[in-house]
Amino acid sequence: QVQLVESGGGSVQAGGSLRLSCTASGYTSSEYCLGWFRQVPGKERERVAMIDGDDGFTYADLVQGRFTISKDSNKDILSLQMDSLKPEDTGMYYCAAATFSTFRRRCREFNYWGQGTQVTVGS
Repeated sequence: QVQLVESGGGSVQAGGSLRLSCTASGYTSSEYCLGWFRQVPGKERERVAMIDGDDGFTYADLVQGRFTISKDSNKDILSLQMDSLKPEDTGMYYCAAATFSTFRRRCREFNYWGQGTQVTVGS
């Protein structure tokens, strides 16, 4: 069973930085995709960044160039470095995992979730 625990959220002024971490257990790195999602009240949860089973990186357009996702496979830690933060980056951030189809070379539905960590960016 995959288990995910986030940490590192908090409050920061616009233009500042935060680093989120997610400790993962119960999975094999090459068989899973790992990602960061965020959600604000009244809106659907959106994917922010993702690493697939081939270690390919994908970013949402809104965070491209500002956020960096990374994975320390030795420590099973997924990180999200967030720079040049904007008030619209405010939300609950979730670490998530999905199995990776080695035949189709793509991620299946994300169905393992952490408890979330709040990020608040002041103007």
